[in-house]
Amino acid sequence: MHYWLVKSEPETYSWADLVRDGRICWDGVRNYQARNNLQQMQPGDMVLFYHSVSEKAIVGIAKVDKAAYPDPTADDPKWMAVDLVPFRDFKDPVTLEQIKKDKRLENIALLRQSRLSVMPLKAEEFDVLLALGN
Repeated sequence: MHYWLVKSEPETYSWADLVRDGRICWDGVRNYQARNNLQQMQPGDMVLFYHSVSEKAIVGIAKVDKAAYPDPTADDPKWMAVDLVPFRDFKDPVTLEQIKKDKRLENIALLRQSRLSVMPLKAEEFDVLLALGN
């Protein structure tokens, strides 16, 4: 199993939207590194859902339900999408400030590549974030 973090502006598509919808095609990614990360996602992988811009906090956990396939919103088949389903809410959102203050997370991709919308997490990072959110 692998661990990931995806970012979305809650005004565009929020965790509550995913919970309501029950499933989302995670499409529209047009960054090569994020696309490469999407291509590596497998069903059952755990995905932290991060509200960017206005909230700046991890608010829930999703699971990859369908591995990478051509993005239906793209004219070029090199762009990928995956299907995500909600797994569970975080009891307490984990803010960017909390992440920055925790020395165990100093090398997390969220801090090193803050503009990347789909990023891998190490198992240890996932566990720390999970503990902070519960």
